[in-house]
Amino acid sequence: MPHTNRRFLLTQRPVGAVRRDDFTFETVPAVEPGEGQVLVKNLYLSLDPAMRGWMNEGKSYIPPVGLGQVMRALGVGEVVASNHPDYKPGDHVSGALGVQDYFTGEPQGLHKIDPRLAPLPRYLSALGMTGMTAYFALLDVGQPKAGETVVISGAAGAVGSIAGQIAKIKGCRVVGIAGGAQKCQYLKDELGFDGVIDYKAEDVLAGLKRECPNGVDVYFDNVGGDILDAVLSRLNFKARVVICGAISQYNNKEAVKGPANYLALLVNRARMEGFVVMDYIKEYGKAAQEMAGWLASGKVKSKEDVVEGLETFPETLLKLFSGENFGKLVLKV
Repeated sequence: MPHTNRRFLLTQRPVGAVRRDDFTFETVPAVEPGEGQVLVKNLYLSLDPAMRGWMNEGKSYIPPVGLGQVMRALGVGEVVASNHPDYKPGDHVSGALGVQDYFTGEPQGLHKIDPRLAPLPRYLSALGMTGMTAYFALLDVGQPKAGETVVISGAAGAVGSIAGQIAKIKGCRVVGIAGGAQKCQYLKDELGFDGVIDYKAEDVLAGLKRECPNGVDVYFDNVGGDILDAVLSRLNFKARVVICGAISQYNNKEAVKGPANYLALLVNRARMEGFVVMDYIKEYGKAAQEMAGWLASGKVKSKEDVVEGLETFPETLLKLFSGENFGKLVLKV
């Protein structure tokens, strides 16, 4: 019996915030797998700030989603039919499955996962690209040392919350910048952050002076804009700034706001470095093993914000940019 596939196609390049009419939502028969292909029923999709960048024309670290193509998304799903010797029906996989009910294609880039070891949404958070981003961006680019002060923006988000916990494991003093009393309380009480700054309720620079009286050694930036500028003014000698994301800038209709305080890098002989997790694919195995150990021991906690309904995709994606999500945003198909 043929499967019905609901899917979102990108039909125009968004200007500013994403809108539903930037996509076509259609229902078509799922394509049966050909030679060397698999048919995967999508169960959960990862919603990430990077998706906004994937919709833009222009040079980036990954080609943009083509107009008329299924919107790109990472996901986890179950193989329901296979013409590939390495995959059989019942296998669970993760990879770029797209915003749709069913993925059909060669399993290049798909990885088998075990639902008995962790809940499936966790393979999109701490045990997935999110966890790998936090791990490599902090440890390889940020290079935190015990006793240093690490500041994380977007600290209650998917990547920031895990990066902060890893910094604590490494013996650092960790300060999180987040929006709202509930998120800030969670960072302190549940995740063990040493200090918090509520950017919605206080001046960030004043908060940095209070929480980081001895300056900032590592800044893990997920937001860009004014908060990046504020932290640059508090850098220590030989500080490291990790540019992991800039969610405050992704929906700009004008040019991206660059850092006015960049000369702080010169004065403090500090460095600012961009990070893309795909550069580390060959090292995922080792990192995932260590992350699984931290999760099992309770040293790292992972929070998933699961929203039901593929049809809600455009509106649910916007939760990332308003700060409504709490933890890793996942769409249950």
